[in-house]
Amino acid sequence: MSYKMFSIVLILALATLACGFSVSLPKAPTPGPDVTDNITAPAPSSGTTRFSILFGAGELNLNPGAQNLVEGTATYNVPDLKPEVVTDDNGTEIKQGNLNNIPYPGNIKNVWDFKLGNTPMDLTINAGAYTGTFELGGLSLTNLTIKDGASNVKLSFSQANPSEMAIFRYETGASNVKLSRLANANFNTMIFDRGAGDYTLDFSGALKRDAAITISSGLSNIILIIPQNVNAKVTAESGLANINAGPGWTQNGNEYVQSGSGSTLTFLIKTGAGNLTLTH
Repeated sequence: MSYKMFSIVLILALATLACGFSVSLPKAPTPGPDVTDNITAPAPSSGTTRFSILFGAGELNLNPGAQNLVEGTATYNVPDLKPEVVTDDNGTEIKQGNLNNIPYPGNIKNVWDFKLGNTPMDLTINAGAYTGTFELGGLSLTNLTIKDGASNVKLSFSQANPSEMAIFRYETGASNVKLSRLANANFNTMIFDRGAGDYTLDFSGALKRDAAITISSGLSNIILIIPQNVNAKVTAESGLANINAGPGWTQNGNEYVQSGSGSTLTFLIKTGAGNLTLTH
């Protein structure tokens, strides 16, 4: 059989097979009545514990004040969103049910309202496209990791962290994020890695020790709020379209320095393009 004839036969065979197939696309979930689950996980008897939250789309709210490691409610209207609490030797994990990546209709409800206890913890939040409100002031955090997609997040440390935090890592997509009172987080190193979006990082609070902050991104608008009495050095290794430094900053090439007293915040900004504002 010639190559030309073989190709014709193959095309006819594939066409015949295609006529015999039908593709069943997954159906979007159908919301039902609201269900509210009480969520509780006990604190360990001693030592630092690992606590992880795996959350998809919806609304996630965290506050201090729990007597246990975590306590609160999860409200949802699709049975597959029912959260699961897993505790083992590696710590505690609360994870959202699986919708198999089906796009969420606008009438799906998924709201977690949790309080966290004062147990020393290594806290990890993995989330998708969601709205988050996190008040972490006064919690004893030894490490904090947040990874999310396109999100709208407000996070604050209204009170000082009684533990020394080794690393605060935040990785996000195209988002709108505001982090407040970051000096109270008491971290040694902060890594903020993000996509396009608007980001406000407020370093007010009680700065107890030197800290290094690395910020990496594509096109974005970044506002750094640094109290005028704080020693700070900002190095911009990037093609930022505009850098606006307010009163009190001195510039030497790509370095901006503010003189204050006490401990020092050292920033390294690595971004392709965008705007950076240094203010008080």
